[in-house]
Amino acid sequence: MKNILMIATGGTIASKNSGGGLKPALTSKELVASVPELGSICNVTELQPFNLDSTNVYYTHWLEIARLIEENYAAFDGFVVTHGTDTMAYTAAALSYLIQDSPKPIVLTGSQRSVYLRDTDARKNLVDAFTYCTDGQAAGVKVVFDGNVILGTRAKKTRTRSYNAFSSVDFPDIAVLRDGKPLYYIREEKPQAARFFHALDPKVFVLKMFPGLRADILDYLAEHCDGLILETFGSGGLPNYGDGELFARLKAFLEKGKTVVVSTQVEREGSSLGSYEVGRRLLDCGRVLEARSMTLESALAKLMWILAQTKDPAAVEKLFYTPVAKDIF
Repeated sequence: MKNILMIATGGTIASKNSGGGLKPALTSKELVASVPELGSICNVTELQPFNLDSTNVYYTHWLEIARLIEENYAAFDGFVVTHGTDTMAYTAAALSYLIQDSPKPIVLTGSQRSVYLRDTDARKNLVDAFTYCTDGQAAGVKVVFDGNVILGTRAKKTRTRSYNAFSSVDFPDIAVLRDGKPLYYIREEKPQAARFFHALDPKVFVLKMFPGLRADILDYLAEHCDGLILETFGSGGLPNYGDGELFARLKAFLEKGKTVVVSTQVEREGSSLGSYEVGRRLLDCGRVLEARSMTLESALAKLMWILAQTKDPAAVEKLFYTPVAKDIF
């Protein structure tokens, strides 16, 4: 049997009612013990670097998970990361940039209800995650949830309560789990050797546009951020409220050598800045990058990964438009 390392990080799957609401409390060993079927799938070793509600998970934790995988990479055939659902897509995206071209699978899963409860989805998700992780075709960073296998760069939480909580945005699911094995929709070419990266730039901000947004927020962000993701309306564009201030402040932001990525608040089909005058005028502000059909989670993690390597605008642009794990087309 294959040897799989499970890295438990908390989340609903490991929660109990603390009296003040659900809170991660179960250990990695308790998680494994709650699903005895895992013993017939693979040999499981557990690690628990932290036990947090995923609302409290951020870039330092992404780096820690990636470090643990790198340190144990040679000793195991694959890795399962149990994680809270709220920020799982962010962690999956970050790991997709921190660990690239992995021939071994790195699978994230969790649940909408605690494994401690009788009517939980946790046991099925764990069995599915380990089943996929031991398959000979499995590779790279994936989210396995409710029987679906989703690329780490394409996963998004789209439901807060239902068991089918995650969707693959603007890209098909890689596979589904049926009758105890993965049925592949897409067969990927297996990479030869993993590449590990060790830094992220946390000074990236996501600014969600709303009607009447004050332009002077961009002055503050220019002093505190290396990169900015504008989550704009529709196909993408910056509003003009008669004074042109948003465009002027954005141009000043870019002239400081900062990076701006334009995304959209619309979940599917992505941005298209050339479609409307408000988008074309935004492009006239300077070197503005376009997220196209990237998820917000991937755009954020990718920009953090890039800016940790270089601040040179031309180099940033080249790296941003270079596809990683089918994140951009």
